[in-house]
Amino acid sequence: MDKVIKVWIVEDEPAAARRLNKLLLALGLDIQILAQLDSIASVLQHMESHTLPDLIFLDIHLADGPCFEIFRHADIRKPIIFTTAYDQYAIEAFKVNAIDYLLKPIKPEFLQRALEKFQLYHPGTAIDYHALIRAMQREQQSYRFLVRIGQRIRLVDVQDAAYFFTENKVTFVVTWDGTRLPLDVTMEKLEEILNERFFFRVNRQYIIHFRAIREMYAYSKSRVKLDLMPSFSNEDIIVSTERSPHFKRWLVGNNSLS
Repeated sequence: MDKVIKVWIVEDEPAAARRLNKLLLALGLDIQILAQLDSIASVLQHMESHTLPDLIFLDIHLADGPCFEIFRHADIRKPIIFTTAYDQYAIEAFKVNAIDYLLKPIKPEFLQRALEKFQLYHPGTAIDYHALIRAMQREQQSYRFLVRIGQRIRLVDVQDAAYFFTENKVTFVVTWDGTRLPLDVTMEKLEEILNERFFFRVNRQYIIHFRAIREMYAYSKSRVKLDLMPSFSNEDIIVSTERSPHFKRWLVGNNSLS
C-alpha cells in the first residue's frame, strides 16, 4: 500500500497498548499512530476534534464499559480490527460482518494477516457495526454456564441469572429463585460475554441484571447503594465512585426494556 496508514489504538491496558504499538511499528509498513485512547469517553471526546483514521484497533472491553457503546453515540464508517482476550467472544458475529479480530496477547503473524485484510478493504464497503451488535446480543442471550456441584453437572442459562459476585476468589451466580451456584469463570470474562444492555458491573465484586435492583439509595461521594433481589447477604452493595455516572446512564437506557 502506497499511502501512510493512519491508526488509532483504543486499549485500556497500558502494557497491551505498548505491545501493539511496538508490533505495528516492527512490521515495516508506513504506519502512523495518531492516538492511543483508553476508554469510551476518550474516544467520543477525541472524535469531536479529530478526523477518523484509516484504521482503528479497538479493545472490546474498556475501563468504562464494552466498546460497542461507542457505536450507539457515533457514526463510524472506518474499518476496525477488534481485540479481545477471549476466543469464544461471539467470533461468528465477527465473521458474518467481515470484521477482523485479534486475540490477546497478539501474535505478530496474526497482526500481519489482519493488516493484509485491511489492505484489501475498499473505501465505501459497507460494514454494519449495528448489525454486529445485534448479532452479538443474540449470541449472548443464548449463553449457558456449566456448573459443577460435586459429581453433578448442570446448565444455567444466562437468562436465569439475577447477578454475579465473587467471594474468596470464587465467582458465583445467583439465580432469580435465590439459588447460589459456583462458576468456573472470572468476573472479567463475564463482562466480556454478558449483554451490556442487561448486565452492569457495579464494582469489583458484583455484576448485576437491572431487574435485580429492588431499591437504590444515595450514598456518600456520589455513590449509589443497592438493595438486590433475591437477597443473599447483608453486605452493602455500593456502586463505585468511578462507575456511578456510567451506572446512571445505563439505568436510563434500560428504562424501556421489557
